[in-house]
Amino acid sequence: MYLAPCLNCIPSCCVRFAVKSSRRSNPVRCMREQIFGSVVVKHGQTRGHQTCGVTWIGRSHKNEPVLLSGVLQKRQASSESGNVRVRFAPSPTGFLHLGGLRTALYNFIFAKKHGGTFILRMEDTDQSRLVPGAAERIEDMLEWAGIPPDESPQKGGNFGPYQQSQRLDVYSRSAQELVDKGDAYHCFCTAQRLELLKKEALRSRQTPRYDNRCRHLRPDQVAEKLAQGQPHVIRFRLQEGVEPFNDLVFGWNKHEVATVEGDPVIMKADGFPTYHLANVVDDHYMQISHVLRGTEWLISTSKHLLMYSAFGWTPPTFAHLPLLLNKDGSKLSKRQGDIFIEHFAQAGVLPEALLDIITNCGSGFTENRFGRKLHEMISEFDASRITTHSALLDLDKLSEFNRIHLMRRIDDEQKCGFLVKDLQGLIVQTYGPQVQENDVLHRKYIKRVLHLRKGHITGLQDLVTPAYSYLWMRPSVPIGQLEGVSSEAHTILTLVLELIEKHGKEFTPECLNLELKSLAKKMKVTKYNTVMKFLRLALSGQQQGPSVAEMMVSLGSKEICNRLQGLLKG
Repeated sequence: MYLAPCLNCIPSCCVRFAVKSSRRSNPVRCMREQIFGSVVVKHGQTRGHQTCGVTWIGRSHKNEPVLLSGVLQKRQASSESGNVRVRFAPSPTGFLHLGGLRTALYNFIFAKKHGGTFILRMEDTDQSRLVPGAAERIEDMLEWAGIPPDESPQKGGNFGPYQQSQRLDVYSRSAQELVDKGDAYHCFCTAQRLELLKKEALRSRQTPRYDNRCRHLRPDQVAEKLAQGQPHVIRFRLQEGVEPFNDLVFGWNKHEVATVEGDPVIMKADGFPTYHLANVVDDHYMQISHVLRGTEWLISTSKHLLMYSAFGWTPPTFAHLPLLLNKDGSKLSKRQGDIFIEHFAQAGVLPEALLDIITNCGSGFTENRFGRKLHEMISEFDASRITTHSALLDLDKLSEFNRIHLMRRIDDEQKCGFLVKDLQGLIVQTYGPQVQENDVLHRKYIKRVLHLRKGHITGLQDLVTPAYSYLWMRPSVPIGQLEGVSSEAHTILTLVLELIEKHGKEFTPECLNLELKSLAKKMKVTKYNTVMKFLRLALSGQQQGPSVAEMMVSLGSKEICNRLQGLLKG
């Protein structure tokens, strides 16, 4: 157990170092509890003191809690109080893809693990790149995946609107607040001047950056330009000497953005905010407690923390998730086309299979295994286990994940009912008027087929491929073709009809296998394997497929009789 100095018991000068052992001066024992990588020290009941409220952020290289400062502070939303609020904030410049789904999933799991709230926010401030309908489709796909938001543009909530384009007044007031404080300023540089700066930097083999020219304008100069109605943006004044922050995944980080970047634009000339301002303002006013986002934003976090400091706000806890890459290490690209969630939904991939594979290839769980359900992901999730290593996604394994989860759905009575309806639709869509008997669309028949093929198929689409067409359409096989397989064609057909009549509607593949072996022994010249080949051709018009016994159980006694009697008459 770590022993922490209590601020009520010792001078503040003793609270500046890492707590390593009981060898420190420590008149009072304090208990610690870990909150997702942050350690909060609470005073014990000795001497009747109240909770200290000292925040220990992160761990040292020896995995010991480290006190960032002696300032008493308490997070606005701690996980212990059940106030975890996380958000998934995509830009509706395209449809939801695998990388976005994974980020949304980790946020959903994190929220549900700790009894919190999962929020969907649309960051649609870049009006030039918006795709019509994308925002609605993103939310629809989260619903399809089984990870619906608690608050969103469609559902609403107490902290809306949840589309940034509807919150422009909030950003305008916030930007003006920074200007009034001297932490932001109006910039009147033209696009032409900025382009010249960029070209000059590239010519000098330097990183392009704004030279902060307008930072030095006098108040009277700014007032004059504003009075003239000159187009302008608002830039945030970057400061040197940023404080380090402890990322829950990447540990201690800081980026001296002021030394490598020019002051960033936070309000554009069209009155829309940039990401840097909008996400900080929204996360504050929506009371976001933890920000789980892609690692590409890690380098920008110091910039965002400078804004939090300028506003005087307590920032959320950050966790930057490692990249999701193709199995060869290349980046997932929207140009691939097949990484969009709609593609998988249309291809018959089950949402639980998709969630399973994108977490199986990553980290953050007590163990990685096939076939994990969503509630198991939530119970096994451990944020401290998220590593910095990129997750390599092997989509070639997706069919196996889908096969496992399809088996589970078939075994679930209620979910199997939905599968039956979906398969009915696929049959009609694929075969339409070619379906000669409506019996093949009956729930009982389709359910029997699903249970018999369980474990053999990877998706419902498999059952409407040519290999399974015999289940839904009667094959057209001339009797002459069957006689070419066996000269005892009529005898085989007659004996099988007698066998079906004997057993009625009740028979199993195991029972039929034994009966068919006995039937083959009654043949004068036809061997067992040839009898099976004959029956397969007679019933399905195919030479390969499931066992003949399973094929017969799938079709049922009535349909078998119809098909074999038709051959005898033909």
